[in-house]
Amino acid sequence: MKRRDFLKAAAGGAAALCSAGSAEARPNKEPLENAIGILYDATLCVGCKACVRACKEINGLPPVIMGEDVQYDASRGVSGSTYNVIKVYKNGTSEAKDREIDGFSFAKKSCMHCVDPACVSGCPVSALTKNPVSGIVQYNADTCIGCRNCMVACPFSIPQYEYHDAKGQIQKCLFCNQAGVERISQGLLPGCADVCPTGATLFGTRKELLAEAKKRLASKPGETYTYARGRASDELHTHEKDAPAYQQHIYGEHEVGGTQVMHIAGVPLKKLGMPELPERSYASIAEGVQHTLYRGMIAPAIALAGLAYVVKRNTSKPDQDDPDGQNSRRPGPDNDRGEP
Repeated sequence: MKRRDFLKAAAGGAAALCSAGSAEARPNKEPLENAIGILYDATLCVGCKACVRACKEINGLPPVIMGEDVQYDASRGVSGSTYNVIKVYKNGTSEAKDREIDGFSFAKKSCMHCVDPACVSGCPVSALTKNPVSGIVQYNADTCIGCRNCMVACPFSIPQYEYHDAKGQIQKCLFCNQAGVERISQGLLPGCADVCPTGATLFGTRKELLAEAKKRLASKPGETYTYARGRASDELHTHEKDAPAYQQHIYGEHEVGGTQVMHIAGVPLKKLGMPELPERSYASIAEGVQHTLYRGMIAPAIALAGLAYVVKRNTSKPDQDDPDGQNSRRPGPDNDRGEP
């Protein structure tokens, strides 16, 4: 079969795929009724990194050091040894907190535990799954084959592979509820929310956190606001502070179908490193295309039939350079080398 004929066959197969039916994205998945999550309020964060320390202690993660300095954890992003990191935004003179111009703000990066997670959809062996009750995006190292599709699929660049380890695994935040830790199952808080001194990292159900975020955004700048610590429903451990001028955006309410970790801030969330994303989840688009093309295996069957026909047609007729078919003899039992 000549190269040009193969290309024609491939083109025919592609056309068959396209004509098999129009691919449509399925709807976004809805948040689970009892989904849990975290609300990060950048206006309350003081950059103490207590959350980073607690996360590492609970999950047995080593500190990231800079040079020979072991005085503090120098993590600058999520990695195989850092599930949660606090970063800083600065502009101009950086003289005022939570101000975009000549101001600064802290920012948090960790797994967003998407409502309709692309990493779960993209994993070919279901090593990443979504807990049907809590909504936590879980990871099973025994199932993982190390393909790292999840790293490519995640719009937040969260799953990280342990490249330094010959038996490396995917690492990410599991809300401190993985086997052997199971803080939430025991009625405890994730480490980051448990130790946050200001309530910047607040734990609760997604419904509670979304309602609290909307309430904060509706507050008037300068008015006294009562902030909870640890858990959104906790009315005992609170503190009062003048409300800041919030950006009117709850990041994670709608992005890629919604997330269970949401962010609010006084500075545009894009400036704090949060990517601008559509409301349609990537998982819904990808699965819609796959399910349309492979429904009943009709499209692959059509493509295979087209390729088979072209191959048969081109191998059954004499070669154009040998119209009499004199050189069309094929190797046989008595002619192993295919000599004429």
